Amino acid sequence: MLTISRRTALKRLFQATTGASFLGPMASFLSHAQSLHPPLYDGVNPSSTGQIRHSVSRWPFSQIPLEEFCSQVKEFGIESVELVGPDEWPILKKYGLHCAMPNGADRLGLTRGFNDLALHDQLIQDYRRVIPLVADAGYDKLICFSGNRNGLDDEEGLENCAKGLKELMLLAEKQGVTLVMELLNSKVDHRDYQCDHTAWGARLVDLVGSDRFKLLYDIYHMQIMEGDVIRTIRQYSDYIVHYHTAGVPGRNEIDESQELYYPAIIQAIQQTGFEGFVGQEFIPSSDRPLDALAKAVEICTV
Repeated sequence: MLTISRRTALKRLFQATTGASFLGPMASFLSHAQSLHPPLYDGVNPSSTGQIRHSVSRWPFSQIPLEEFCSQVKEFGIESVELVGPDEWPILKKYGLHCAMPNGADRLGLTRGFNDLALHDQLIQDYRRVIPLVADAGYDKLICFSGNRNGLDDEEGLENCAKGLKELMLLAEKQGVTLVMELLNSKVDHRDYQCDHTAWGARLVDLVGSDRFKLLYDIYHMQIMEGDVIRTIRQYSDYIVHYHTAGVPGRNEIDESQELYYPAIIQAIQQTGFEGFVGQEFIPSSDRPLDALAKAVEICTV
C-alpha cells in the first residue's frame, strides 16, 4: 500500500494552493488520506451511539447542603446524585433524582474488602442487609471494593474476592441489584488497593460468573494506572456498567487544563452502546464548584 510522508503531504497541499483550483486537489488528497487511515474503531457504527446519562458523586461537593445541591444540579441536566446511602435517598427522590451508584454496605471502607477472608462474614451481613433496601428504593446497583492487598498476591486476592461475592449473587440476582467493584489507582490515591487494573477486575467478573457483578471504570484512576483509556474501554465494555470522571493530574476539573480529552472518551463510551450513567467525580479547584460542574456536563455531552 502506498504511504505518504508528512513532507509529501505538505508539498501536495502547497502545490494545490498555487494552482487555479484549491478545493479539487484538497478533496482528492483528503479522500486518499482517509483510505490509508480508516477509523480506529470498527466494532460499532459511530452513528448508532448510546445516550450518556449524567450523574455526580456527592462527596466532592459535600460543602453544599444536599437539598440545595439537588435543586441546582437538575438545572444542568444531571439525573442522579450518587455515592449516598439509604438515609439520604428520600432527599434525592424529593427532587426527582436517581441514585445511579448507591452506597451504604461499605462501612468497612475502601481498604478492607472482599479480598480478606476474615472480613467475609461482616461484609456478607452488611450487603445482605442493604441489597433489599436498594431494590425497594428502585435502584439497581451497589458499590463494593476489593480492599488493600496487605501482602496478598493478585491470584489469592482474586480467589478471595470471588469466594465472598459468590455468596451474595443469589440475593443480588433475586433483587435485581448489581454489585459494582470500583477500579482505583494504587499509585497516588489508594496505595496498595488490589482492584487497580481493568484486566484484574475483568477476571474477577468472569470468576464470579453472574450478570449481577460488574465494574466501575474510573477514568481518572485508570489513566494513572494504565493509560490507553479509549482502547481499554472498547476492549472491556461488556464488564463495565458505570464510569467516573476527573482530571489528570490533580483530580480537578476535566477541562483543557489536563491531559485527558473527555469528548473523545465519551464518544468512545457511546460507541460501545453504553446507555448508563457517567458520574462526575472531580474535586473543584475554584470557589464556584457548581459552575465547574455545569461545564463538565457540557464537555461530556457529545
